[in-house]
Amino acid sequence: MYMDNKTNRTFSTKTIVILIIAPVLAMTVSLCLGRLIIPPAIILKSFLAKLGLSEGSSAQIETVIWGIRFPRILIAALVGAGLSLAGLAFQGIFSNPLATPDTLGVASGSSFGAVLGILLDFGLTGIQLIAMFFGLLAVFLTWVTGHGKNRGTTVMVLSGIMMGSLFNALISLVRYLANTETQLPAITYWLMGSLSGRGYSTLAIGSPLIITGCVILFLLRWRLNILPLNNDEAKASGTNIRALRAITILCAVGMTASCVSMCGQVGWVGLLVPHMCRMRFGNNHMKLVPTCISTGMTFVIIVDTIARSMATTEIPISILTAIIGAPYFIYLVRKNGGWSI
Repeated sequence: MYMDNKTNRTFSTKTIVILIIAPVLAMTVSLCLGRLIIPPAIILKSFLAKLGLSEGSSAQIETVIWGIRFPRILIAALVGAGLSLAGLAFQGIFSNPLATPDTLGVASGSSFGAVLGILLDFGLTGIQLIAMFFGLLAVFLTWVTGHGKNRGTTVMVLSGIMMGSLFNALISLVRYLANTETQLPAITYWLMGSLSGRGYSTLAIGSPLIITGCVILFLLRWRLNILPLNNDEAKASGTNIRALRAITILCAVGMTASCVSMCGQVGWVGLLVPHMCRMRFGNNHMKLVPTCISTGMTFVIIVDTIARSMATTEIPISILTAIIGAPYFIYLVRKNGGWSI
């Protein structure tokens, strides 16, 4: 059981069950929906066939379920969990309710790497790898610029903003140099965020850092409550606050770079989901970490399902996260009278 320092109540069994079932249910519904509607009975039959307990469906149905939709749904789940947890981590580290996964410039750096890969006509795997490299490079440059004696988190945030602006300018330069008939449309579409065409190879490259980061932060979740404290208060608790912050930043940066490398920039998830969870469960990271993982997975799976199902042409996922997220975020803020860290 996890204690909540806002309500002083424990996680109920009902809440735990909901947190587990919600993403699983979203995955199941997402497998059924799309331009080709597949009944749940066919999904179950196909799943049993994978276990050798039943005969499978037609080759077309099997390809749609396991070759196209299933890897895409797994990527959506990982992106939702990774961005939500990264946003939560950055908000705790910098004690800033507006902190997002791009606070240190990682998303801008990854986006520049991806558009550079498109300009150089790399394949999807090459684009993903170079995007991850430049995302990590952007954070390294931010750390070199903002780290030093007597420099606090404010300087680090300002360095991240500066680095993000630099890489956004480089993105504009690449778009200016790109072929207007072939490369520029691909770059524009990629920057809006999409899971279209992503498969198991994309998952294999991007999932390790996201899964590793989620596991580490989940194991450290009780210590994450110490992040907003100053150095003296943290030392009094017996925690090496510098090591904790370094581990948390590395996990958040790795997850963000992997997410952006897989599907482009997906806005609002890292800002909206942590606050949704805070307004329901309080500020205790013992609760916030698992609820952010579950809620983030469910949210992105639902949004991606809508993106590929509601129109004949797929809608970029960032458009929907903004359309859905902004009004709902305003509603939550108005209903709860604000937010806190």
